[in-house]
Amino acid sequence: MTGTEPSPPLSLAAVEATARAAHEGRTDKAGRPYAEHLAAVAEGVRRRGGDADQIAAAWLHDAVEDDALSRDWLARAALSPRTKDIVDAVTKRPGEGPEAYAARVLAVPGALLVKEADLAHNADPARLAVLDAAVRTRLTAKYARMRALLGLPPGTAS
Repeated sequence: MTGTEPSPPLSLAAVEATARAAHEGRTDKAGRPYAEHLAAVAEGVRRRGGDADQIAAAWLHDAVEDDALSRDWLARAALSPRTKDIVDAVTKRPGEGPEAYAARVLAVPGALLVKEADLAHNADPARLAVLDAAVRTRLTAKYARMRALLGLPPGTAS
């Protein structure tokens, strides 16, 4: 090895460990450990027939957006280019409207499945039930609108 060969991509176990460490101590809107959401999205991708690149992206889908990992980390990480592209596609940009976001997700092969699993878990009635009514109503409408923009059928099955 000359030192110029790229590193082999991180294993899914290593990606999971990285994502869990990056979100350590963080909680979701319901006060649950954030890693539970990441695990649910990764499992949702797996159940929907997603491949290793998509499952890795599911573990990392909120890392850059939430400033848990930087864009520079993502660019240099030992991940497949496809995984990086999917993570980038599902990472919302400051000030970005939902239409532009949805268009980017739809333009990147493999990203829609990750976003579908994310939306399904976010809209899970059991998760939403612990939120106050105003937040629950706002989020339900937000998730339904994004599903529509992405061409996904209404629903919340995770």
